[in-house]
Amino acid sequence: MEVNTAAADSARRNRRFLVRALVVSGAMFLFGFACVPIYRIMCVHVFQNRIDNTADSATGFAVDTSRWVTVQFVGNVNSQLDWSFAPEQVEMRVHPGAVNDAWYDATNKAQSAIVGNAVPSIAPSQGSPYFNKIECFCFTEQVLKPGESRRMPVKFIVDPKLPKTIDTLTLSYTFYNNRAATRKLAEQPQAAISPNS
Repeated sequence: MEVNTAAADSARRNRRFLVRALVVSGAMFLFGFACVPIYRIMCVHVFQNRIDNTADSATGFAVDTSRWVTVQFVGNVNSQLDWSFAPEQVEMRVHPGAVNDAWYDATNKAQSAIVGNAVPSIAPSQGSPYFNKIECFCFTEQVLKPGESRRMPVKFIVDPKLPKTIDTLTLSYTFYNNRAATRKLAEQPQAAISPNS
């Protein structure tokens, strides 16, 4: 009788452990899946002035021709996205207050159309409020058909109020697969899929 009771207790403990492990695994999966949308929401609502400064805040700067700032460019692709993505230029020297153009190239290496979103970041973080994107592919979803390549612009201004102690800024983008939008796209007839310009 004691053996059966011990076996039953052991089986109950094992079941409880299995249920807890499955709940924790499921929660981790959902958290990982939700990270990109949560990050984008945080960027828009909390860190908007630090990451996504737009033309409204970038107008009216006087160009400071007495000073140079080096802007470095980095492009990364999340492991869930079968794209190649890289800047055309590794770095450029700019005058604070001047409007500048940089370009990134992306190619869809997958066998199906994919919707991607680029998430920007600026380093060092103290320089982020002084980097103003006027035009950027990161403002919208990018749709690339299988094998399609696209040259994507970034128009930006470095605020002349950038502290003198910062002479280099790094603009980095990471492209992510927007799975929900990609799924919707796959459900559409092929004729309805039109890439962004």
